[in-house]
Amino acid sequence: MDQGRVVEAFRCEAGRLARAMSGVSQAEWSLPTRCAPWTVSELLAHVRVVIAWLPGMLAAPAPIRAEVSAVEYYRPDERFAPETNAARIALAQDHAAEQLSGTALAQAFDATWQEVDRLCRVVPDGRVVRTRHGDPMLLSEFLLTRVVEVAVHGLDLADALGREPWMTPQAADVVQDLLLGQDSAATLEKLGWSRLHFLRKATGRDPITREEAAEVDRLGVRWLTLG
Repeated sequence: MDQGRVVEAFRCEAGRLARAMSGVSQAEWSLPTRCAPWTVSELLAHVRVVIAWLPGMLAAPAPIRAEVSAVEYYRPDERFAPETNAARIALAQDHAAEQLSGTALAQAFDATWQEVDRLCRVVPDGRVVRTRHGDPMLLSEFLLTRVVEVAVHGLDLADALGREPWMTPQAADVVQDLLLGQDSAATLEKLGWSRLHFLRKATGRDPITREEAAEVDRLGVRWLTLG
């Protein structure tokens, strides 16, 4: 996917999430989310952790070539094993606990995404990075997975807070293309769903019937393995 398009989607979605989190009350930070056992503060901490890997990845030597795409990044392997998920949960909880308040966490997230955006905007097209799991990926492809994190968990946070979803069109576009591939708009039209309705079902946020699952499989929808 075009690097400039992904960087812009990241900027729009992360900035929108930061603005939404700046208005969270003290009591709301402790609300439960569908990503149990995380609370609102712990889920935001998770999102900050997963984008905070990028500065170190860009500072490290670039691998010779990319070997893993964004679609392949979501393959079901040991990265989504129970023990890995347990470590991921604990890391977010620890990070949230280190903050003096939810407001401090929101400010830390705001600073983190802006640093990542600044760094990515000056990286030449074709830059290859190595993920913490060892995957050599184009920066554009790895950053696309970060857009997924920010956008999908943005839905989780909006639902937990009882707010209308704030997903930006830029993020929705690139996530839709990741899931549906070429001619994604035509495929979505065949499903007869709104984009937000589709994204909720495709990422497990809304239940899907057996008939719906058969139809999306027939249309070649890419189901992601999400931890």
